[in-house]
Amino acid sequence: MKETIEYRPLTPRYDAPLAELIRTALETHHLDIPGTVYFDEGLDHLSQYYSSDGRSYYVLLKNGTFIGGIGLAAFDGDCCELQKLYLTDAAKGQGLGLQMIAYIEDRAREMGYGRMYLETHSNLQAAIHIYEKAGYTKIARPESVVHSTMDRFYIKDL
Repeated sequence: MKETIEYRPLTPRYDAPLAELIRTALETHHLDIPGTVYFDEGLDHLSQYYSSDGRSYYVLLKNGTFIGGIGLAAFDGDCCELQKLYLTDAAKGQGLGLQMIAYIEDRAREMGYGRMYLETHSNLQAAIHIYEKAGYTKIARPESVVHSTMDRFYIKDL
C-alpha cells in the first residue's frame, strides 16, 4: 500500500493531539519550563489562535494519521515567523521536517511574506540542523521575543 502524506489546516479536531505532541517534545528536551510554549495559555486551543489573519497552521497526516504540524504568524512587516514545527518520534528521520519547512515557506509567499524568522533553543540540535540545512541564517536576539527561554534565532529571505 502506498503511503500518503497530506497537509490539512488545523481544526479543533487536532488541538488535543497537537498540544500533547508539543508538550511531550518539550519534556523530552527539558524545555517544559516557563518561557516556552509549554506554558502558553492557548496551547490546548491552537486552532483558535491560528484562525486569525496573518496566521496559518497545518497538520501533517500520514495515511490519515496525525504525525505533526507546522505554522506561521505575522512577525514584523513583510516577515513572518515559522512556528511550532513538531513531528512524532515515529515520523522523524524521514526528511519530513525539510518538506514541512518548504511547504510553510510556500504558504508564507502566497500570503505575501518576503522573509521568515524563527526562534529555537540550543537543546534542539536536530531542529537547528534542519533549519540551517533549509537555508536559515543565525541572527542576534531580536528585541521582541515571545518565548524568553529561546536562545537561537534565524532568518531567511523567501
